[in-house]
Amino acid sequence: MVPKNIKIFINYFLGPVLFVWLSWSIHNQIQSQTGLRESWQFIKEAFSSPSVFLLVATFLLMFIHWGLEAYKWQLAIKGIQKIGFLTAYKAVLSGVSFSMTTPNRIGEYFGRVLYVEEGKRIKAASLTIVCSMSQLITTMFMGFIALYFLREPIAKAGLLSVVWIRSVFWGIFAVLLIFLLFYFRIAWLVKIINTMPAFQKFSWVFEALEQYNATILLRFLSLSVGRYFIFILQYYLLLQFFGVVTGFGEVWVSVGAMFLLMAIIPTIALFTDLTLKNEINLKLLGLFNTNHLGISLTTLGVWIINLVIPAIIGSWLILGIRRILKNKYEDI
Repeated sequence: MVPKNIKIFINYFLGPVLFVWLSWSIHNQIQSQTGLRESWQFIKEAFSSPSVFLLVATFLLMFIHWGLEAYKWQLAIKGIQKIGFLTAYKAVLSGVSFSMTTPNRIGEYFGRVLYVEEGKRIKAASLTIVCSMSQLITTMFMGFIALYFLREPIAKAGLLSVVWIRSVFWGIFAVLLIFLLFYFRIAWLVKIINTMPAFQKFSWVFEALEQYNATILLRFLSLSVGRYFIFILQYYLLLQFFGVVTGFGEVWVSVGAMFLLMAIIPTIALFTDLTLKNEINLKLLGLFNTNHLGISLTTLGVWIINLVIPAIIGSWLILGIRRILKNKYEDI
């Protein structure tokens, strides 16, 4: 049973406050960018160019990559609750809205489980972690390859010493192997956890993880790889749109290394995510092109398209979550 005051808070306070806070924070983040006036002038000129279709394509790809994530989450929780693709899509966007103000976007779990039936939400959160783990493994694997190809350019540019590059390289390799071991041995991991006295009372939460076999885990990974390459393609298209002429391979290794660093470094999407991404992209993409304004605008563009717009949509969905919760708690 949910206390009445908590129900009122969720229904009438959480959604509006989240929307206002999100809008205010986004405005401040954009206003804090250096060279804002020059950037707007550059954007106006780019919009009037024939290459505007690149921007449109980047925007449309956003719906596809969040669609892949929605389908992945739909598959993930199928064992405890069957939901439609549209509901899964709404849940994912709501999760994006919550994740914007939490470290490394861990708040997405809370946003998603609002669409899960009462009594199944904690299990759904544990299953969602597996989804996130598949994306993290993909990011680490691709970043590992990217770092291999970037090791010489990074060393020559003096960004990192050879010793540091090797240490990071093999450190990532070791962590990746551990993650893969746990990922493909989830049932074994659950059994170990259940033998620990401190976790035995929570065994019902972890039991849901035992439903995953190698086939479904590989399916999660394939969907994660699909999302990953859509991210890379979006960066490539926007870089071309903003006049940063560089090859797809160079974009792939640079952005791949950036994603790897962002996965390791604790960030909050609304406060540090954009600034840190921009600094990393300027260093890595700057190895191949000196159009710093174009690189910064690309970073900002991808951030707005992939995070800000979905988060705003998600906050609007949360504004209407009271209708969902009313159906769930009408007996309270």
